[in-house]
Amino acid sequence: MTHNTPLSPRPLHHLSDIHRRVLTAAQLRKHGVSAAELTERCRPGGPWRQLLPGVVLLRSGPPTSEERLHATLLYAARFPGTGVPQQPSPEGPHGPVYAEAMITGLAALTLHGFSSTPPLPALDRIDVLVPRARRLRSTDAVRIVRTPVMPAPQQVTGLPVAPVPRAVADAVADLTEAHEVRPLLSEAVRAGHCEPAAVVRELHQARLLARPHVVDAVDSLLAEGRALAEDRLYRMVREYGLPDPVWNVDLRLPGGPHLGGLDAYWPDEAVAVELDTRAARQDEDALWSEYARKRELLERLGITVVHISPRKLRESLEQQAAVVRTALMASGDRPPAAHVLVLPR
Repeated sequence: MTHNTPLSPRPLHHLSDIHRRVLTAAQLRKHGVSAAELTERCRPGGPWRQLLPGVVLLRSGPPTSEERLHATLLYAARFPGTGVPQQPSPEGPHGPVYAEAMITGLAALTLHGFSSTPPLPALDRIDVLVPRARRLRSTDAVRIVRTPVMPAPQQVTGLPVAPVPRAVADAVADLTEAHEVRPLLSEAVRAGHCEPAAVVRELHQARLLARPHVVDAVDSLLAEGRALAEDRLYRMVREYGLPDPVWNVDLRLPGGPHLGGLDAYWPDEAVAVELDTRAARQDEDALWSEYARKRELLERLGITVVHISPRKLRESLEQQAAVVRTALMASGDRPPAAHVLVLPR
């Protein structure tokens, strides 16, 4: 067989362009390329190039970013329940189905559109997420990241990519300075990719919150996330014509105990709004118990408490305004609330 011999007996016309250029050794065997022929073609100066163990670029020269990503997935992917490398067909509605593998880390964040991550050509290594039980080694060009539970991938440019919170955690695991971590966490929230709690939850599960530089970045993230949520709450009151509340107050019984802080309070209607900005840093159950205890105490005093999450404010501002308006309108049908002192927080 010469270098001009067509890949036979199986034609390549059913594959997409990228998958005519990047194939596994197993796929090439099905197209009639012997092991000896593959070795010859991948020799130095030959027409092909081995990108990863068992993954070949069917041309010479450096790979494009797209070719590197597909090569990474071909290297890591498997048919469910087998050890056979994933083939690039049949294709699903968004392209080839790469089972049990997805791009994560900095490459995934770049694919999600982050501006704080390097462009794909600048990455020396691409992270790929696989199940924990997989026997697969990292290489100079690919870092294998294992997880006991695979998240549902998101399709970005036809590739399976880890959701932003998981990709952030996998990227942070490889960073050693707070100034490197902080921009990733900030952009994840500020650009609307996810809520702070989702990022912190992934960092907690990855056991990264024991690292001081990560804790410093998380403190900044939580402060920024709360500030964004408060801005949306102000905008909700203004844009949907709700009466002006008193903002950021503490309630206290006259001569009695402190009842807790609130983000917004309408004294005449005895209606309160509290932002639920919990994050799984340490003990989420204990924090939720504190939320529940405060809400139960206030409602026993006749004060209606509306809990709103930052995500609800971001995704359904009008609906949250309707919830608050309903609570305000219903105040006339309730018995008068107990008298409480309203103090600046």
